Amino acid sequence: MKIAVFPGSFDPFTLAHKDLVDRSLTLFDKVYIAVGVNAEKKGLMDFDQRKKAIEELYKNEERVVVDLFSGLTVDYCKRIGATFILRGLRNSKDLEYEDAIAQNNLILAPEIETYFLLSRSGTGHISSTIVRDILRNGGPVDSLVPPEVRAFLDTKS
Repeated sequence: MKIAVFPGSFDPFTLAHKDLVDRSLTLFDKVYIAVGVNAEKKGLMDFDQRKKAIEELYKNEERVVVDLFSGLTVDYCKRIGATFILRGLRNSKDLEYEDAIAQNNLILAPEIETYFLLSRSGTGHISSTIVRDILRNGGPVDSLVPPEVRAFLDTKS
């Protein structure tokens, strides 16, 4: 069974994230959306809200599992039996950053391969950081996040 981990903070989970997960389901048998827990960071949504919002989005897709994790992504992969890490690339800046992480992950766990998917046209401009900034300034984010996630964001207002 080909199992991939899609790690991130997902604060909030965007339509760009959803596009990557949906497309990855043609490559992998199971995808774990792994919400990284960093107690030092105060986010827009707390970790349980992020998890619940993404679970609501994928409630009818049994091949997607949403989980919280802390520590090294490769250690989490080993724990659940995943041999792939899924990452998205929006631009060359992402490639430089993600390549360095992937190279170090190969040193730590050579049996775990990182797969990069390029952002689809129309989603490359979306980031959680931009969504948070728009929300903080009272702007609309309906075209940036799935409705299931938007419902959780509405409870924060």
